[in-house]
Amino acid sequence: MTNCIFCSIIKGDIPAEKLYEDDKVLAFKDVNAQAPEHFLVIPKEHISTPNDATDEALLGKLNTTAVMIAKERGFSESGYRLVMNCNSDGCQSVFHIHLHCLGGRQLNWPPG
Repeated sequence: MTNCIFCSIIKGDIPAEKLYEDDKVLAFKDVNAQAPEHFLVIPKEHISTPNDATDEALLGKLNTTAVMIAKERGFSESGYRLVMNCNSDGCQSVFHIHLHCLGGRQLNWPPG
């Protein structure tokens, strides 16, 4: 995909503070953090929206990677939020699916 910021991060053209990487996914700190702990987990394959995602194993990998990192960073027991936005009404701003993990403090509900 051309002009995709996350594809550029995957290729190494744009720097990111990586927390985890393997052959399927990349996790990195969100530069616009909304909580003390805020990172994204993205597939290395470009998938524009959650509506386009068909690989159940890959979607599960995004989740299990977020959980693993939350445990490693020490905020899994106190709790965290996992969020995936879809299209404009769902506030998706980058059209490459990504799972947000937010934690490190009490989060408000509803968010925002």
